[in-house]
Amino acid sequence: MLKRLIKDRRGVSAIEFALIAPVMIMLYLGLAEMTLGLMAKRRVSHVASAVGDLIAQNPSTTTADLDDTFTVGEAVMEPFPVGVLTIRLTSVRADASGAPKVVWSRVHGASLPVLAPNTTVTLPAGLVAAGESVIMADTRYAYTSPVTQTLPQGIVFANTYYLRPRRSDQVACTDC
Repeated sequence: MLKRLIKDRRGVSAIEFALIAPVMIMLYLGLAEMTLGLMAKRRVSHVASAVGDLIAQNPSTTTADLDDTFTVGEAVMEPFPVGVLTIRLTSVRADASGAPKVVWSRVHGASLPVLAPNTTVTLPAGLVAAGESVIMADTRYAYTSPVTQTLPQGIVFANTYYLRPRRSDQVACTDC
């Protein structure tokens, strides 16, 4: 009876499946989490680009316009939760010596500070010359995976876009 039991191969497939299934499930969940994370990262980048572009298209803006633009940024981020999304829009103008100074800044969210007017900011080399202006759009998003199997801790995605004003030399904020 023992020889017959050792030669019996009927349960081999079930044992192989039991050994391989957990690895395959973890691999599947990991790929799903990675895909969601990459989608969130792309959305964060798109939010920065879109809100900066919307503001750069106008010669002037108001705080109400900026708030509406932040709402557009939240809509772009959907279906991801927007409670952890921070958007900052800043107008930067180079003074006569070429030092980039903040003209106005507005923030939606909590993880980025408002930049005070006349604060010197660091821009990529050669981006603005004396008297030129640029809109700086910053986004920050604290991504937390809904599955948390392969990404148990959150990841912070951040992007900054620099856009030149299109219809004027500077985007003025009338009530900032």
